[in-house]
Amino acid sequence: MLTKEEYLAKMKAQLDEWQVDLEALGSKASEASEEAKVKVQEQITELRAKWDEGHARREEIKNEADEKWEELKDEAEVKWEELKVGVKDSIERVKSYFS
Repeated sequence: MLTKEEYLAKMKAQLDEWQVDLEALGSKASEASEEAKVKVQEQITELRAKWDEGHARREEIKNEADEKWEELKDEAEVKWEELKVGVKDSIERVKSYFS
């Protein structure tokens, strides 16, 4: 299992990747039809909320005492995996508007 610092670094890398995806999707949205643009913006809003959730979760873990990490890590991993699946699904939905 990862140390707290390794886990936080992994979370930051994923959040950074999602931020790049959000920016790219936002740029692409400007090229979409008006109908698609509305749907894409709704999905981007949802993605931003999930990004915010992930960021908040990372900050929560970061601020926990190191000795508490052992208690939190399993739950943190489950929640993070659920969030990753949700973000991946949302990104795929947005991309489907462009194909």
